[in-house]
Amino acid sequence: MTDNALHAPLIIDVAGTELTAADRRRLADPLVGGVIHFARNWHDRAQMTALNAEIKALRPDILICVDHEGGRVQRFRTDGFTRLPPMRVLGELWMKDALRATQVAVACGHVLAAELRACGVDFSFTPVLDLDYGESSVIGDRSFHRDPRVVAMLARSLMHGLLQAGMANCGKHFPGHGFVKADSHVAIPVDRRSLKAILADDARPYDWLTGTLAAVMPAHVIYPKVDDRPAGFSSKWLQQILRGKLGFDGAVFSDDLSMEAARRVNGELLSYADAALAALAAGCDLALLCNQSIGEGAALDEMLDGFAAAQRSGRWTPRAASESRRRSLLPRAPASDWGALQQSPAYRRAIEILPRP
Repeated sequence: MTDNALHAPLIIDVAGTELTAADRRRLADPLVGGVIHFARNWHDRAQMTALNAEIKALRPDILICVDHEGGRVQRFRTDGFTRLPPMRVLGELWMKDALRATQVAVACGHVLAAELRACGVDFSFTPVLDLDYGESSVIGDRSFHRDPRVVAMLARSLMHGLLQAGMANCGKHFPGHGFVKADSHVAIPVDRRSLKAILADDARPYDWLTGTLAAVMPAHVIYPKVDDRPAGFSSKWLQQILRGKLGFDGAVFSDDLSMEAARRVNGELLSYADAALAALAAGCDLALLCNQSIGEGAALDEMLDGFAAAQRSGRWTPRAASESRRRSLLPRAPASDWGALQQSPAYRRAIEILPRP
């Protein structure tokens, strides 16, 4: 690991379907460890593959990410990409035929990862481990099931499918976002249950999957009986409970810090740089700032400048362990191109197993 790559904690986005000069400048910054794509970055497979190749030519070690779960959270849906079902469909199938449901979950993970990797994407923020209480509009059918045992078993199967195609995983949103109604994109949800109740129910999948999860993303939710800070800014949740009590040693991502609700800590609206610094201080390894490259991208530049200043002043110190966790999420083997993928027996079998829309 080179000295100038000693912890690249920032995950940013790029403006469009091709890199701009500003995108290239930001991606070259040694503080940037990843890029996250959205639907606006997609035109077709050839364009996405070329975009990712250009990014990797600039920074071979960068982690190219996307939110690609299936259902309504699937960024790429055209030009040959398989439309994957929402995870609730797998939970419903479990109630009829549990073994069939696990088989379909493996197939979903395999297809999801194989198609992304064939276009140069390294990593998807999936699976959702939140429980389906039937109350949360932001989670809803993204959840496998209300029962944490079903969630854990189907998530394990989906992660096995991801691994078959050479992709790591990210369980979200720790310790659980399904119980609250408010959408953390626009408000700060508050879950007033006790730590005992949360650990006995919503957080159980994280306990059972500790040795399988490669990464975790905490919820932008406040659990006041545990801490006044949202989980993603709480050392109690991330260090004492997730790492200490549950024994998790993988990468921890902040959720998107561009959400205004995400940057309110103890009533104060933090700057992007201060929010990212607070997330890392609490125990995150990587800080995610989305949708700020559009236009002039001033917010991204302010965050990069603020982080560099914090490093110079000693307010933030790079962590080799965090960089090692980031690099562990990079694929270890080259991916098939799209043509070879279509001929792959394992991929073709997985496509056959998927439920028809």
